[in-house]
Amino acid sequence: MDDSADTPDLDNEELSYEAAREELVQVVAKLESGEASLAESMQLWERGEKLAATCQQWLDGARAKVDAARAAHDAQD
Repeated sequence: MDDSADTPDLDNEELSYEAAREELVQVVAKLESGEASLAESMQLWERGEKLAATCQQWLDGARAKVDAARAAHDAQD
């Protein structure tokens, strides 16, 4: 996955930050309920890891844009 991409790739599906975060919340709730089988729990865990990475990529991209805007503003002063 290219960290510089504006839109993250999660198994070839494009998710917004909000969509990835919402699905991650649902995954965590299912895991915390304890009702999933071991196999299902492992699948949920793997999906959660991918969703968390997607969220982090969006946050890193947003931070980079803010840092760049601040640097450009500081350079003008």
